[in-house]
Amino acid sequence: MKKISLHEKIFVAGSRGMAGSAICRALKKHGYGTNTNRGELLTPVRQELNLLDSNALNNWFLKNKPTVVVLAAGKVGGILANSNSPTEFLLENIKIQTNVIETSWRFGVKRLLFLGSSCIYPKFAHQPISEDSLLSGPLELTNQWYAIAKITGIKLCKSLRTQYGFDAISLMPTNLYGPGDNYHPTNSHVMASLIKKFCEASFYSIKSVNCWGSGTPLREFLHVDDLGEAVVFALENWDPSSKNAPLDNSGVPLDFLNVGSGKDISIKDLSKKIAQFSGFDGEVVWDSTKPDGTPKKQLDCKRINNLGWNAQINLDEGLKETVCNYMAKLKQTLE
Repeated sequence: MKKISLHEKIFVAGSRGMAGSAICRALKKHGYGTNTNRGELLTPVRQELNLLDSNALNNWFLKNKPTVVVLAAGKVGGILANSNSPTEFLLENIKIQTNVIETSWRFGVKRLLFLGSSCIYPKFAHQPISEDSLLSGPLELTNQWYAIAKITGIKLCKSLRTQYGFDAISLMPTNLYGPGDNYHPTNSHVMASLIKKFCEASFYSIKSVNCWGSGTPLREFLHVDDLGEAVVFALENWDPSSKNAPLDNSGVPLDFLNVGSGKDISIKDLSKKIAQFSGFDGEVVWDSTKPDGTPKKQLDCKRINNLGWNAQINLDEGLKETVCNYMAKLKQTLE
């Protein structure tokens, strides 16, 4: 029996972001938020609802009465953005999470799903990284502020489940890519940054591309539409209190699960794929004075896989489509 029904009023916080948009697409694909099924998707933009304002959020809940909440909102960015704005990454994310999770609990929301990040794990965690690795070692310094905020969100969900029986679950996705990604020149993540650099170099006939670091770090990537499917699957099927629920290594039920593709790739090999798909045949210069970040980060996803969810979009397929879409946008600028 599914844990949620098609007639739920589902509030997707952060619905305009890459992850939030994919979650909305997946929910609609599975019949949620339609008049036919008497359901509704609540997707207020920031101008309509500031998640940093607890009073505004309280009034919004009073008016709209969501029954299910998906928390995909937050301040995000790559290594440079985290390094330049540690206070904002910590404060804004903690405030948003606390406001949405606490308000959902106080208003008796049926289910809440909190979207975390794989950066919660220690820099030198055993690979592939299982959920048991949480808080087992020091974090990667370049994104520790964001990671600490996400860990706080996980623990808040756990505390409310343990003390009050609030049905809050969390998913920890690996690095995401696909529609709706942020291609900001300094605040983007590695995938979007590389796509932007190689596509623009190819389009404008630039002879070389400069990339950060050594290119040796290994990263796992998940198409954002696979994440959307994972969120719907978890909302419908994962009950941490059931007899068959995933357990940690101590036999304790888990209330957060990893979500990934199960495969990683070096940044250098990733850049070669992007260069190929974008048509770039110039020189690639690696700036070793820039930080590499964690040397390897691959998630162990066997627990959610054993529940029945698996990623469906392979990297070459998803990457080629994403690069083609970015090239198409560049061509539109000339029209």
